[in-house]
Amino acid sequence: MEGAVPVRTGAIGAGGDPRAGELGSAVARLRRELAVHPADLPERAIAEDELAALAAMAASGTPEPPRLRYSLLVIAGAIGSVSALALALGAVRRAIDLFGELPPGRGRD
Repeated sequence: MEGAVPVRTGAIGAGGDPRAGELGSAVARLRRELAVHPADLPERAIAEDELAALAAMAASGTPEPPRLRYSLLVIAGAIGSVSALALALGAVRRAIDLFGELPPGRGRD
C-alpha cells in the first residue's frame, strides 16, 4: 500500500525492559492511527518522524526521560488538536510517564 507506515508491535526493548515494550506498543498504535487518519495534517511528517524516533528509542532499550518528553511535546504539537488521535496519544504519554517523574517543581495537572 503506497504511503503505508511499517510498524513493529509488541516489541520489548533491549534488555527486556517492559517499559520499553509498553512504549513501543503505544507508539505503534499511534503510528497506525495517524497513518490511516484521512485529514490533511500540515505537521503530519513531523509527527511521523518523531514517532519513528520514539520507536527506535524504545527498541534500543531504556531511553532518557527528557528526550522522551521532548518527543511527546513535538508530537502533541503536531497532532494534538486531532481528537480522533487523542486516546492513542494519551497512551504514548502514559508509556513515557513510566520512565520517570517530571523534574522537581513541574507538577502534573
